[in-house]
Amino acid sequence: MKVVLFCGGYGTRMRSGLPGDPPKPMQLVGPRPLIWHVMRYYAHYGHTEFILCLGYGAEHIKDFFLNYRETTSNDFILRGGTVELLSTDIADWSISFVQTGIESPIGERLRRVREHLGDDELFLANYADVLTDAPLPEMIERFAASDAGASMVVVPPTDTFHCIEVGENGSVGGITPVSEMPLWINGGYFVLRQEIFDHIPPGGDLVADGCAELAKAGRLLAYPHRGFWKPTDTVRERVALNEAYARGERPWMVWENDGPKKSPRRLVEQVS
Repeated sequence: MKVVLFCGGYGTRMRSGLPGDPPKPMQLVGPRPLIWHVMRYYAHYGHTEFILCLGYGAEHIKDFFLNYRETTSNDFILRGGTVELLSTDIADWSISFVQTGIESPIGERLRRVREHLGDDELFLANYADVLTDAPLPEMIERFAASDAGASMVVVPPTDTFHCIEVGENGSVGGITPVSEMPLWINGGYFVLRQEIFDHIPPGGDLVADGCAELAKAGRLLAYPHRGFWKPTDTVRERVALNEAYARGERPWMVWENDGPKKSPRRLVEQVS
């Protein structure tokens, strides 16, 4: 299945505001950017056709893949000036780089890459800035067996706020962490049918327009996930992920946890 990644937003809560700042999906977790971690998640399950919806900072994403160094995250042998990779990351990936506008909302970005989906009825979509260990094959299977037009992973809120139960006279009846409330939020991992395009107007949004219309008709499917799920909307959240990576706590890296498949050895470059 093709994977559409929305990676053209400003990411204002992550950026320093300086000109030339990389977009949020290019912020590093370990030695690789967020978008790489998201793509490896999909590739682990066999989905290696990616469509990148570019916008702000597109040059950073293009340059990363055009100058991709397999040796950064793969073991290799240097013999006689030649690098022989023992495994590869992206050798079997197909990546379409599509400029979808600087100011475009998510729904409009999706509309602008529709032609790249071809005749595929089902496809995957992602914000490219959230990491999870959600069971993708199970999510797809459940959606494909339904008549829903769209499916999204939903997760408990991760905020540290507390919900206050206030009586009529202002007395507090209870205090509950928001994470313990019977609430679910959009987790950013979607399985979609092309029908979604019928519900997104020009300049529209994927969730507020497309998914909301399907929900009104009872045709939006939720996949509740209580496992690992971490957004990277702020510097603090990215720092926490980096610290977890350094400690070896990497549940989102399912390609390691499930036992990665080793690619054949490849000669990739001549070292001068």
